[in-house]
Amino acid sequence: MRLTDDEFGELVDEALASMPGEFAPYMENVVVEVRPRPDQAMLKSLRLPRGSLLLGLYSGVPLTRKSVRAPSEMPERIIIFKDNVESVCRTRRQIVRQVRKTVLHEVGHHFGMGEEQLRKLGYA
Repeated sequence: MRLTDDEFGELVDEALASMPGEFAPYMENVVVEVRPRPDQAMLKSLRLPRGSLLLGLYSGVPLTRKSVRAPSEMPERIIIFKDNVESVCRTRRQIVRQVRKTVLHEVGHHFGMGEEQLRKLGYA
């Protein structure tokens, strides 16, 4: 199943809009973008196990690690990889669910959550 770039982007926007309003101020400096897939340099730098399929990526300093003494680079960035998400889904409904799960997973990293915590919440 494939969506247009606009349709996919709307799903990402909807996933972000589904977050409770009190989270919005903490997302102001986060750029969320959609790319087809990660490039080889990115995959190499992440040292993922062979055969891993990267659906999304958070790049930045989690809010739990920020301090006035160690300011982070701005802006924080979340990337959702459209082709990879679509490759694990057969229907539009599955894509909608996977986009939401992936977006919220990466937002969770921005808020300082680790993989185990995200797994318990159903976002891994």
